[in-house]
Amino acid sequence: MTSSYKAIETDIRDWDVVELSNLSTEIRSQQRTSNRDEFDRSHQLLDRSFVKVVTAQKQNLPHLSMNLYVNEQDEILSQVNDHLSKCIFDYVAKYQFPISLESNKRSVKISANRKWTKWIYLLKRLAIKRRISTRVLFHDQIKQLIIVLKNFLKMWHAVKHQLRSLKDDQNVLQLISVELQMIQILKDVICMKLLDNLYVQIEIKIQLRKEQNDRKDVSFDLD
Repeated sequence: MTSSYKAIETDIRDWDVVELSNLSTEIRSQQRTSNRDEFDRSHQLLDRSFVKVVTAQKQNLPHLSMNLYVNEQDEILSQVNDHLSKCIFDYVAKYQFPISLESNKRSVKISANRKWTKWIYLLKRLAIKRRISTRVLFHDQIKQLIIVLKNFLKMWHAVKHQLRSLKDDQNVLQLISVELQMIQILKDVICMKLLDNLYVQIEIKIQLRKEQNDRKDVSFDLD
């Protein structure tokens, strides 16, 4: 046993010191390369000769079109949220998902017994807790459902303080589009058709209102 240890010690002493040094240097170099930001390596910068484009980008952002009146927007969002509440209510009832009891509230009998935001948070918690099986979702999209729910809640928080102020047309349509995506994942055919028809109707109304406003602008110019 002693002779084996001595042989190993001899091999270590005979190891070329230069090779050890080169190996250590190579390892450190690889570590630096892996830790280095990709933009610290070979790169290029674009030509800044497009002065007109840069100047134009510094101007104030244009206002997006707002062709729907405040009361129309409120009515649209109310309809959309009612459809969404009914969709989640039916989904929870169909698959017998649990609803936490609240001491200060009566038991749920219809979708209107809870605010639509409560239904969203309930669905989000069920999805995150993996209470929802992927087989009861469109294309097993459990992760996509969670992402859509989170994005919708962020969008709603951004506009909830502006309920009585005008929102641009694209903002209204975007909210409906996200809810449509959510309902598609829940595979509610009836609710999807209702929201899709509503979306089309609003698009048509926006276009007609836009054409009317454009004609008014032209008549003012002629005067």
